[in-house]
Amino acid sequence: MRKVTGVFSRLRNRHFFMLDALAFLCIPLLALTIRMDGDVDLSKFGYGLLAVTILFTILKLSLFYYSGMYQRYWRYASVDEVAYIGIITGIAVIFQTAAFITLYYVDFLPLGDLPRSIPLIDGMITFIFVGGIRFSVRLTERASERIVKSSGHRTLIIGAGKAGVSLVTEMQRNPESGYLPVAMIDDDKKKHGLQIRGLTIEGNRYRIPDVVRKHGITKVIIAMPSASGQDIREIHDICRMSGVTVDTLPSIFEIINGEVKLDSIREISIEDLLRRDPIRTNISKVTKFTYGKKILITGAGGSIGSEICRQIMQFSPSEIAILGHGENTIFDIQQEMLKMIRLYHKNGGNGRHVPEVKTFIADIRSESRLKIIFDDFRPDVIFHAAAHKHVPLMEDNIAEAISNNVFGTRNLLFLSSRYNVEHFVNISTDKAVNPTSIMGVSKRLSEILVMQTAKRTGKKYVCVRFGNVLGSNGSVIPTFTRQIMQGGPITITHPEVKRYFMTIPEAVQLVLQASVIGNGGEIFVLDMGHPLKIEDLAKDLIRLSGLECGKDVKIEYTGLRPGEKLLEELFISGEEYAPTEHEKILIACNASQIVPDGLDDHIEKLFIAARRNNERVVREIIHHLVPEYAPPEVSDSGNNNNGHKNWRGETTN
Repeated sequence: MRKVTGVFSRLRNRHFFMLDALAFLCIPLLALTIRMDGDVDLSKFGYGLLAVTILFTILKLSLFYYSGMYQRYWRYASVDEVAYIGIITGIAVIFQTAAFITLYYVDFLPLGDLPRSIPLIDGMITFIFVGGIRFSVRLTERASERIVKSSGHRTLIIGAGKAGVSLVTEMQRNPESGYLPVAMIDDDKKKHGLQIRGLTIEGNRYRIPDVVRKHGITKVIIAMPSASGQDIREIHDICRMSGVTVDTLPSIFEIINGEVKLDSIREISIEDLLRRDPIRTNISKVTKFTYGKKILITGAGGSIGSEICRQIMQFSPSEIAILGHGENTIFDIQQEMLKMIRLYHKNGGNGRHVPEVKTFIADIRSESRLKIIFDDFRPDVIFHAAAHKHVPLMEDNIAEAISNNVFGTRNLLFLSSRYNVEHFVNISTDKAVNPTSIMGVSKRLSEILVMQTAKRTGKKYVCVRFGNVLGSNGSVIPTFTRQIMQGGPITITHPEVKRYFMTIPEAVQLVLQASVIGNGGEIFVLDMGHPLKIEDLAKDLIRLSGLECGKDVKIEYTGLRPGEKLLEELFISGEEYAPTEHEKILIACNASQIVPDGLDDHIEKLFIAARRNNERVVREIIHHLVPEYAPPEVSDSGNNNNGHKNWRGETTN
């Protein structure tokens, strides 16, 4: 059997051409034999049969060749190929019939009494032969897949939708992958008892324990990219009680191009347990926004910046410039994007314009360096994701937070207006709302600067404000994971501390959506859902690690750190919020009107105070610019030096 399948698997299009030619020379005779019930008088039909055989063979081979029939990879033939063969054969029948009727009534090549149904019967036999010989490759491939049984995990697939079927198909095509699919589960009652690619759909999720015992399952894979976190959590708990390991496919946010591959399978993460409903994405608007544009992304090596790079690649910009201060993270995203570009070229672009990628290592605080980059790249759109974000660290490094988050943003805005950049999208944070930290107030000042520039220039400069993203650099998830690996304890500041959370791909999708909505001078606030207790996240992570909270890993409370709140906020008093065309995005319509008087002078004095590392004066100025800033109690000693003048020009003691 393996020898037979090996022969078929080695068939190439040149072999199909020769087989077709031989078959087409025989098919008219077979068609006549069928038409005459086997009573074929060659003395009567011979001359006409020879004429149509030559004519039909030339017609069909020419049509098949120029239609691309001999440029297909038949090993993975599907229903699309069946339709394709049917269409080409139907066209061949039309040409054959026209030629036959022409010859029938013209004396040039007399066909005698040859039946006029011959072209149709010929076409039917051609379709059966061409389809049969080509699909024999696919059938023998399937047969070999069943013969070469994998010695890997007996696998149960959860989800009999498009993703589940694609996953089973890939496993059967690649038996060496280590997965042997043996059954499927789906909550849709209409599918129960049906078979897909030889696998029976055994029932809903509550049948998992029985199916595991019945088939000796050693691995479960959740193939439901659009499933909610609640569903993932429940299935994970059922599998855990059944004693089997469970993996998953990425969420729909992560599968941008819709392709399901075996290397997409991964362990369940905390992000999966917190999945929300898929976002409605207006792809046409985002494509129109980015198509053919030169896009600059600052902080491109960070969590949000790198994801913007990945998603922007899908929407056909002409060039992408990735800018960052840390060479290692910029190198990583550069290599990832170059790999994506190679794959696009390999697949003919997948219908997309494949952008060029430029890389810039730069500090946004250096206006001269940024000017060189703007001269070189001339961006049309800027996504500004570069910022210091770690709250406690910025409390200890106030001058650094102000210089990077405020003056770095000011530099970018100054050059953007000078070089006529049409769109500027500033990534902000919920910590900018009623800030209690230096990091938060520095981001609030960056928002105000964007609003001021939008008001001055009339250009489409906007801010997008949202809360924490799961898995970002410095977030609680990597910290908790590391503490679990070390055996604990997990340290939490307070048992009641809550945060808004969103996955990185979800946040970036909404950032792109907000970008196309904005007309300039707006702050967009993303719908973050309900705030989550950090303690609950820690307990979920412990369970995902196969451990028990309190027994294997303990939780300890350390107290709130400087600048931290129990609960972050998303809305600022005085801002007027309204819904947008996207249900998960709100807009602060009057944001550009809330710009303090004399902002430029105050910002310049803030710059001088930060450069001198005069924390007292820095706090005075930012409190004046952001009255809602409520800093923690600070010592008067600090880094302030006696004799310095404050931002009003008054001497401090």
